[in-house]
Amino acid sequence: TGKLGRYPPWPGKVVSPPKDLKKPRGKKCHFVKFFGTEDHAWIKVEQLKPYHAHKEEMIKINKGKRFQQAVDAVEDFLKKAKGKEQVRAFEMYLVFPDSLYLCFLIQKYLSLAFHIVGHFHSQAQSPVKDDPHFHHFLLSQSEKVRGSMLLNILRSDSGSTSIQAADSTAINGSITPTDKRIGFLGLGLMGSGIVSNLLKMGHVVTVWNRTAEKCDLFIQEGARLGRTPAEVASMCDITFSCVSDPKAARDLVLGPSGVLQGIRPGKCYVEMSTVDPETITELSQVITSRGGRFLEAPVAGSQQLSNDGMLVILAAGDRTVYEDCSSCFQAMGKTSFFLGEAGNAARMMLILNMVQGSFMATIAEGLTLAQATGQSQQTFLDILCQGQMASTFVDQKCQNILQGNFKPDYYLKHIQKDLRLAISMGDMANHPTPMAAAANEVYKRAKALDQSDNDISAVYRAYIH
Repeated sequence: TGKLGRYPPWPGKVVSPPKDLKKPRGKKCHFVKFFGTEDHAWIKVEQLKPYHAHKEEMIKINKGKRFQQAVDAVEDFLKKAKGKEQVRAFEMYLVFPDSLYLCFLIQKYLSLAFHIVGHFHSQAQSPVKDDPHFHHFLLSQSEKVRGSMLLNILRSDSGSTSIQAADSTAINGSITPTDKRIGFLGLGLMGSGIVSNLLKMGHVVTVWNRTAEKCDLFIQEGARLGRTPAEVASMCDITFSCVSDPKAARDLVLGPSGVLQGIRPGKCYVEMSTVDPETITELSQVITSRGGRFLEAPVAGSQQLSNDGMLVILAAGDRTVYEDCSSCFQAMGKTSFFLGEAGNAARMMLILNMVQGSFMATIAEGLTLAQATGQSQQTFLDILCQGQMASTFVDQKCQNILQGNFKPDYYLKHIQKDLRLAISMGDMANHPTPMAAAANEVYKRAKALDQSDNDISAVYRAYIH
């Protein structure tokens, strides 16, 4: 059967693929349905072993609850099939996922199949573990996207790519929470939604916030209260933080009763704040100097996406921490990306926010130019939303502007901070950022007009005053 690493075989049945799903070229493989998860994948023939011949051996090796549930699902299928249809022995397999070539996740309950494709090669001269842009898809909660199923594509220690089916009970839309104790520092626009979703999915969470009153609601929802960042870090296995800027992030770790005082060997610290790479490097060094493990995991999204558990997580640093955070990331986001060494996630996040901030300023400029030239702003928006730039972001932000609604979904002061940090990053790389620099000046003007605590769309007001 070959070396399995940490990923167990899984029972499956050969089924007919959807008519519009093409078979991978150059590989002899079958389309397999995994019992207990309803995931599907193209599996190479050499990865399939007869179910009945290996069942008892695998049951002895794999004591996990989800594996047993999958075996129960096979036996239930066989009982129901008996007398109704002949189940051919060669249709039932144990899948040994040590060399998956091409895999598709089929969402069972959607009328139109939704395919997620991962194309991986395991090559000795270019091991997968050296790829800093490896993607880890977490699409598990059916309440987020109806009928979504979980497919965790992970790398084993040998550098090969493996599939770990049934990493959550995705059929009923729930998540199997980690048994590790979770700490969370910072209950702002983003942190509040994240903590709420962690609690909803059954995680044990201890919270702390600089303004203690913000903790009350989460205590009522079942969270525990930490008196200081140091106490939270000391009490918990994994401590997350999500604060406003580099200074706040440093103070939280290095200040009086800070996180560093609670770090012991093996403790994990996850920095979710959007900060500069230099801050990440500094925090990583001080945490690891105490024997701690460090991961950065800034999030792309807004307050609404945070509340909905639909954030995009960009992670970098200690990969073992990333894997330990799997159920947490599933609870708070729709997708996570692992980007390699610490600092890479900060760089990517600043670039993304630079683009978003510049785009928002340009939209505001267009709306005000339409008004200044006697054109209908609503007609401008209607035309925009019928063209190639149509998006939920454009529609929602413009409608809010026209309604005079600047309730913060992402603070204007924070996008200006991100633009400033991105421009600085460009300076260090000797790379021009003239568009971001121009947008930054408009946001600074908006801040001078007391728009800091409004939504980023309030940059509009910089053009009308």
